[in-house]
Amino acid sequence: MTVDRSLPSWLRWFGIALALTGWFALALQLYLSLQLSVSNGKSVAAGLVIYFGFFTILTNLIVAVALSAQLLWPDTRVGKFFARPDVNTAVAAYIAVVGIVYSLLLRHIWNPQGAQLIVDRLLHDVVPVAFLIFWWFAVPKQGLRWLQAPRWLVYPLAYFVYSLIRGELTGLYPYPFIDVTQLGYERTFINAAGMVLGFLIVALVLIAVSRLQAPRRVARAS
Repeated sequence: MTVDRSLPSWLRWFGIALALTGWFALALQLYLSLQLSVSNGKSVAAGLVIYFGFFTILTNLIVAVALSAQLLWPDTRVGKFFARPDVNTAVAAYIAVVGIVYSLLLRHIWNPQGAQLIVDRLLHDVVPVAFLIFWWFAVPKQGLRWLQAPRWLVYPLAYFVYSLIRGELTGLYPYPFIDVTQLGYERTFINAAGMVLGFLIVALVLIAVSRLQAPRRVARAS
């Protein structure tokens, strides 16, 4: 194992600590999900299907992989890919939406306790905020362009299609705002369009912020 030495020491270890936090939260949530599935008379396979059906899980997994690859294996092809400014900014947009949507639409509809509360806070609050901090301080942003933002919508669009197919097959929809059985397809597609627009706005905001930050970094460096 190697550690990327191009970043300041505090920022390297901040990123590594964040990656470990993400992996811990994901592993604990997997254990809790499988335990709940078995206790409800379902199989482990059913628990895995439910677990990997959540955008929160998939996006936190992307964050953990991105940080681990670029910080621990920076000279590999995967490490170089996840170190790219556009990839890091796309990931920042995805995880920011996780935190925003949860706070605005989902936090009030359930009351997690114990270990589930810990996981809930880590996946929806700690990781999103901490990754945005990492993105702000660690990611060079001179190469970011406005037209990159629409490309980043491929992931949330693919997730929506996956959720619809999975829902048709299992009858399970991960979030109430895309639950076809309760809302019907028309309302679900309207909600999905709103979510995609939200993703695009967040991505454009991050690019706008980065374009303000980049000249300041150049000025400080000179």
